[in-house]
Amino acid sequence: MRTLRIAAGAEAASLAVLLANLLTVHAQPVTSLAGPLHGTAYLVVIAATWQATTAADAGARWCALVPGVGGLLALRRVRTRTAAPATTPAEG
Repeated sequence: MRTLRIAAGAEAASLAVLLANLLTVHAQPVTSLAGPLHGTAYLVVIAATWQATTAADAGARWCALVPGVGGLLALRRVRTRTAAPATTPAEG
């Protein structure tokens, strides 16, 4: 879960850096650094989601395949699946 959280953040942040670079100065060193970082983070997100989810939660695996924000979507889906219910049903 920790690996997924770190990789999802790196994936989203590196995409933001790439887009900001594209829309402003388009510096080649920034692209050369952030591009491979983004690709690696994307692959780590997919692998970490595959390991963190069960076969019943195929939705998180599909979310992880979305480039850019898929890690954050998968992380949110995994967290909601693993969270315990906050309240118990009232008896009466």
